[in-house]
Amino acid sequence: MKCCHSCLSGRNLFIRNILKILGPVLLAGMLLSVASCEEDPSRIGRKLLPGDDFVSILSTDTVRIRSYTTYNPAVKSGNPAVSYLGQIHDPYFGTIDARFVSQIRLGAAWTPGEYVIDSIRLYLEFLSVTGATDKPQFLSFMEIEKQIYNDSVYYSNQAVGLTGFGVTGIPLPRLKPDSANYIKLDIPTEFGEYITRDTTMLFHHSTKPDFRSYFRGLLFEITSPEEPVFVSLSVDPPGKYETYQNYFIMFMHDAEGHKKQYYFILDAFSRNAAFNLFSHDHTAADPDKRIMHINDGYADTLSYVQIMNGLNTRLMIPGLSDIKNDPEMKNISINKARLIIPVHYDRKIYKPSTIPSRIFLNYITKSGRKRTVPDYSPMNPGFYDGTPDTTNNVYNINISTWLQNYLKDTSDSLTTDFELYLLPTSSNNVILKANNSRTPVRFEITYTRF
Repeated sequence: MKCCHSCLSGRNLFIRNILKILGPVLLAGMLLSVASCEEDPSRIGRKLLPGDDFVSILSTDTVRIRSYTTYNPAVKSGNPAVSYLGQIHDPYFGTIDARFVSQIRLGAAWTPGEYVIDSIRLYLEFLSVTGATDKPQFLSFMEIEKQIYNDSVYYSNQAVGLTGFGVTGIPLPRLKPDSANYIKLDIPTEFGEYITRDTTMLFHHSTKPDFRSYFRGLLFEITSPEEPVFVSLSVDPPGKYETYQNYFIMFMHDAEGHKKQYYFILDAFSRNAAFNLFSHDHTAADPDKRIMHINDGYADTLSYVQIMNGLNTRLMIPGLSDIKNDPEMKNISINKARLIIPVHYDRKIYKPSTIPSRIFLNYITKSGRKRTVPDYSPMNPGFYDGTPDTTNNVYNINISTWLQNYLKDTSDSLTTDFELYLLPTSSNNVILKANNSRTPVRFEITYTRF
């Protein structure tokens, strides 16, 4: 019995030890079995819903972009908000010569009578001034040969005929750089005598020949015998609560000695027809910095965008046509489409502090027309962006609206070509990285597939 009890005790102890070990193992196995039988939460109810109720959110940044530098001297420049005079030299881009053409408008109806012109003054507001302000500078203006119109198209390289009459070599006062300048110039009385030689034409009329057909306007320019200067001004109509800033005053007296003033206005409330003229000489750049590839389609590691209707960067994204033609991409919604364009700095002239505040993007149709991408709105430019990220040294441009329109377009009128440009009012050029640069342009797309 002792032996029996001893054996039984040992056996019971063995069984208890086995149960202690197997208990947790069996519990874990049961839990694992339950878990393996539970349905994927994302799949619950899938049999109850049609397949097209599910979406996939996908993204890619592998679309390749090719870019190169272009130049078109014939850019529309009529009715400008800002006009320019003088010359700029840039070691990379060469020189820009700027002039402008404008009508002048009578300040009031002419009062008949005999008058003697005592003096004439020209008042101008220069919005900005850069260059050799300590060197002599001279203003000239010449009468143009043909009448110009607000509703006509004029180009930055427009040929302008002159009558031979004008006033040249008017010395400018010492200008203040990087600020507005209000200047007053003495003009020879011969200018007034010429313009009033037929006082019967000193009127404005909407249906018959008037002063604008008699005195057609002026071509303005600044000449620099030493180093150049560059200024901006506006012949755009002033705002509702503003007054004009650019005008001639003719001081006169009649036979009885009564004094009279008469105005000829450049920035009149009734808009004068006007256009800007720009001449670009890219060969005048420094030899070691000169841009070697313009309009030749060469995919260099840098591309260039210039102020004053100068150089632009052409972007080509051929991979977008493959996306459009892919049957699997028919039912997608664009969540985000963004161009990321790296900026090149030389740390001397081109650096974060000089980068333009916004760069603009045109899309190009198959007919060759250029239009601003629909993502940009002057009322809400933040959606488009186009501003520099100086931390990452890139421009970010959002074009999700354009891309959605492109994918849905059935007229086959859109290409996948774009053009980067700067407004004439931009203060600086910009150099961009491109193609086989170590940090090339990228195009990121995020979309939802239904």
